[in-house]
Amino acid sequence: MRANLDIQPADKHQIDTLVALENDCFETDRLTRRNFQWMLSKGNASLLIASYNGELKGYVLTLFHKGTSLARIYSMAVDADSRRRGIGDALLKAAETEARTHDCLYSRLEVRRDNLEAIQFYQNRGYREFETWANYYEDHEDALRYEKRIRIESPATQTPVPYYAQTTEFTCGPASLMMAMAALSEDYQCRPSDELQLWREATTIFMTSGHGGCGPRGLALAAHARGFKPEIYVSRDGPLFLDGVRNPMKKEVLLRVHADFKARCKEAGIPFHRKALGIQQLQKHLDAGALILVLISSYRLYGEKAPHWVVITGYSDRFVFFNDPSVDHEAHETETDRMNIPMLLGDFAKMAQFGRSQVKAAVVIAS
Repeated sequence: MRANLDIQPADKHQIDTLVALENDCFETDRLTRRNFQWMLSKGNASLLIASYNGELKGYVLTLFHKGTSLARIYSMAVDADSRRRGIGDALLKAAETEARTHDCLYSRLEVRRDNLEAIQFYQNRGYREFETWANYYEDHEDALRYEKRIRIESPATQTPVPYYAQTTEFTCGPASLMMAMAALSEDYQCRPSDELQLWREATTIFMTSGHGGCGPRGLALAAHARGFKPEIYVSRDGPLFLDGVRNPMKKEVLLRVHADFKARCKEAGIPFHRKALGIQQLQKHLDAGALILVLISSYRLYGEKAPHWVVITGYSDRFVFFNDPSVDHEAHETETDRMNIPMLLGDFAKMAQFGRSQVKAAVVIAS
């Protein structure tokens, strides 16, 4: 069959057939007509179909994540009467080829724990299991997470970092710090209660709007209070978010909080470097076993000009890897999509700055 198999991008005229195939292949967790329409019109995705003699026999849906080098095989289906004829293999290879054209380094996917045939299929094609997600599917079956490196790169230096998703819109800093501390100490466990406590300790009180954000000194003090050894790198001194605060009273409060954080860091003996953390220094700290929190602009990831903390987990010759604590469930993201995200070094350097003054801030955390 493969000799006469045609794989090409889907279009909106095939949605009815795709929905029928979906309903035939899956009993739960089905993609709907609306899902297919969204993926074709708005999604940052590739939807490829396999046709034989003009009849649709299967599809593969791959999601891409803005600003990253990560692809996710979101769903793949093959008509029951056409299985074991090489269609699934051809679709998967086509999806990986498409991912490489997006400069993706890894392809990831989830598969049901009880779907032994699919597990064997992916394992035979180079996918390795790296985590289990309990109660992932609608019927509460667990999902096994798999990934495959689809581009040849030099080996990455990476530290296993337990993932923790922030539970509020304003606790990216605490969530990133919690992941770092959990990776560095077996005695530390990530808990939602500690997430809010860390925010209370590290917040700079005011932002442009909404809840306050956490600055590097506040996060460093919170890490120091829990027995870790922090080190601060900031390209300029002073409150980082002052430009976004117009109210004079709020500015005064922010300045006072900054002065307090500065004095407490000095008293605690926390090293402070009034310069950006360069790539070579980043690699040196990672090689020494430390982890690094970096302040980024979320525009490249989410299209929003907001400060956001992530934790660096490793690097290679061309890529930086990081955990992002923010999971956008409305965009069909899972925790898998935000773990060990690969990004080209040049793209990461552009992202790791914020505001009109392009301030750069990082907190190195060591045990």
